[in-house]
Formats: sequence, C-alpha cells, structure tokens
Amino acid sequence: MKRKFFGLLTVLWMVGTLMVSAQTNLTGRTYHHQNIMADMLNDATKDLDKKLAEARAKAIDKSEKKKGRKLTAEELAKVDEEVKKQMELLANVRKGMSITVTVEFKDQTNMVMKQKTKVSDEVLKAAGYGWLKRKALKAALAMAPSSEKGTYIVKDNMVIMTDKDNEKDTMFISQDGKYLTGKLEKNRSYKLPRIK
Repeated sequence: MKRKFFGLLTVLWMVGTLMVSAQTNLTGRTYHHQNIMADMLNDATKDLDKKLAEARAKAIDKSEKKKGRKLTAEELAKVDEEVKKQMELLANVRKGMSITVTVEFKDQTNMVMKQKTKVSDEVLKAAGYGWLKRKALKAALAMAPSSEKGTYIVKDNMVIMTDKDNEKDTMFISQDGKYLTGKLEKNRSYKLPRIK
C-alpha cells in the first residue's frame, strides 16, 4: 500500500513539474513590436485635448497674473500659436521616430534582444537640435548595438533577463503567453505581441 502511495505521489510530482516547466519554457518564442514609440505616444496623448485645454488655461492664467490684467487678443493668439507649435512637434515625433523591439528566446536560458531606433532629421530640428548635435546623435544611434545576447530565468510571470555586463531587466509575460511587457520608465511601459 505504501509503495503504491509513494509511486502515485512520485507520478503526481513529475506531472506537476512538467506542467510548471511547460508554462515557463519560452524556447523558440519570439516577441516583436514594430514601433513601441507609437504605442507610448498614443498612450501619453489619449487625453490630449483635455490636457491642452488645461495647459492653455494655466498659461493664460499665469500670464494674466504676471501682467496684472487680462490678455489682449494678440497675446491670446501667441499662446495659441505656441500650443499649435507643440502639436506640430508631437505630430513630427509621431511620424519621424520609431523604436522596434524583438525578444527571441533561443533555448531555456539564452535569449537575444534586438532594438532598432530611427529618428528623422525633421524631428531633431523641431526639437531644437543644431546640425552638429543631430549628426552626433545619429552617429551614436548607428554605433549602438542593435542586438544583445543574454540569459534569462522565469519566475512566476516575470522574465528576468541578464545581459553580458550583468545588468538585469525584468519583463512580464501575460497569463496566456501572448504578450511580453516591459517598462522604460516607472510609468511608461510597452507590450510585445508574440509572433512565433
């Protein structure tokens, strides 16, 4: 009786181990997004009309307090012109900047992360960069590694990646395994859909 019980316990333990490893084995998977910058800009600007109205009202209020009077029609036109310039800058950034990210899991411990960043001259000009700074930034982007190998471990829904310099980065895998989510800053994240 004891032998059957321990045999059954061993089988259950093996099945449980296989199920857990099947859930966390990412071998052969590829997650990719053509332009995470577009998603981040869309997220950041989802309430843009409301934010612009608030920013315009604050700018007008600040100017009126400073001047001690209501703004003239000409001064209001200048505020509106500044808002329009910011909108144009945002539109240029949206069109002229992209960040492509791909994460490939080669086996149970090794992975490759690829990133390609493109920035157009128009975006850099609109942001106020001079010719020399634009050339330097483009050279730096051209020399930046587009592919980096590393290792990873999976812990629950976390994928903890370590690069060759021993720096760690944590991404999160969705419950269904269809998305890998990472963070650029504490309140800015991006989502890579599984393509393979």
